[in-house]
Amino acid sequence: MRCPICGVDNDKVIDSRASDDGFAIRRRRECMDCSRRFTTYERLEEMEVKVVKKDGVREPFNREKMRSGLAKACWKRPISDAQINALVSSVEARIYSEHEAEIGTSDLGDMVMDQLKELDEVAYVRFASVYRQFKDVRDFVDELKPMLKQQAAKK
Repeated sequence: MRCPICGVDNDKVIDSRASDDGFAIRRRRECMDCSRRFTTYERLEEMEVKVVKKDGVREPFNREKMRSGLAKACWKRPISDAQINALVSSVEARIYSEHEAEIGTSDLGDMVMDQLKELDEVAYVRFASVYRQFKDVRDFVDELKPMLKQQAAKK
């Protein structure tokens, strides 16, 4: 592993442990040249699941792209990075356990929305507005009606 500070390919592993989501190993390393410390993550190389877009284009599943979209939906909400990472890991695990080669964007979006709804309703509506391509206020109202009925039933 090359040191991100000085670029030398000589380091030692100081600490190794499973990451929070359990799907990666977090390694704390020290450069033998400049003595700076840095962290790396080792992930299992999964079979490559393709995401089938609405226009039929297939691209490799990218957890960072999903994380980025979730981070935008959760912006200025009381949701930590750890919660977003846990949601991404949960959806990723479900993808690899339920789909062998391909998953449609509609199935992927539904998986994310199911979990996001439990985490934060505002982030859920933000994500839904982009995912379902809301055109006007009626689309927002249609998405909110079931949530409002559910809340009224709880009271």
